[in-house]
Amino acid sequence: MKYIYILLLTTALAVACNDNQPTAEDGSADNLPADSATFRVAVMPTLDCLPLYVADERGLFEQQGVDVRLVPFMAQMDCDTAFARGRVEAMATDLVRAERLRQKGIKVSYATATDLYWQLLTAKHARIRQLNQLDDKMIAMTRFSATAMLADQLVDSAKLTTERVFRIQVNNVLTRLNMMENGIMDAMLLPEPQATAARLLDSRELYDSRRDSLLMGVLAVREEMLSDTIRKQQLEALLKAYDLACDSLNERGLSAYKDIVVERCKVKAQVADSLPQDLTFRHSAAPRQKDIDKAKAWLKRN
Repeated sequence: MKYIYILLLTTALAVACNDNQPTAEDGSADNLPADSATFRVAVMPTLDCLPLYVADERGLFEQQGVDVRLVPFMAQMDCDTAFARGRVEAMATDLVRAERLRQKGIKVSYATATDLYWQLLTAKHARIRQLNQLDDKMIAMTRFSATAMLADQLVDSAKLTTERVFRIQVNNVLTRLNMMENGIMDAMLLPEPQATAARLLDSRELYDSRRDSLLMGVLAVREEMLSDTIRKQQLEALLKAYDLACDSLNERGLSAYKDIVVERCKVKAQVADSLPQDLTFRHSAAPRQKDIDKAKAWLKRN
């Protein structure tokens, strides 16, 4: 099977028990109250969401006159669930997952591209130094996501037999990192800051999606909002606050927002201190058509 679903037992159970469970602050996506005065955004503990976190912490949403509630999740599939059920107005996701929702009949629009990228990290115990050594190894990723697309791309580039590289579905990004720390997985695709946390565990980086100029991260919104005057105004105000947060991050650097990274991304201070300092955050702009087409093409084959 191309994708393998695993039940982690004994020592692995501690890190995997929450992997497929909704992980919003209140415990369930279904418990989020409907409130037209509040613009709710499903977010992940990743750096692509940092402009949203900065805008929230520094009161930039309020300055723009919009009440934004950031609803944190640890797995993209839980963001999808909240979005599909109308419990949030927007979500941070990738183009593969968003286009799959479109395939399922959910009307999705894109408010902006985001600075989401992934790196393939290999565990120290696996002793993998190049892509062709992934034969008969396990890669942790999320099914029907950009990580699944990238895993396929890497297997193809290394000319490996697809059935010989085992894609293991691990939805919770923090569980994925814990599996690296506990020597359970051979390799995995991680965003920042989890990729930096893995490098601090002596993991080896074999690939960075930025090398292929892929821009697959997006802030997706429910399409019907764009015909609602109030919701459209809220979104416009949110994006203004987002751009202001990007400006502040680019001017002051990540170190100025270390406390937010530690708290919102659930990482240690050492990880925040070790993040690349040359990262830039782009103003809101529509995703590129070629990235959307790439997501669609991969989904068509799968």
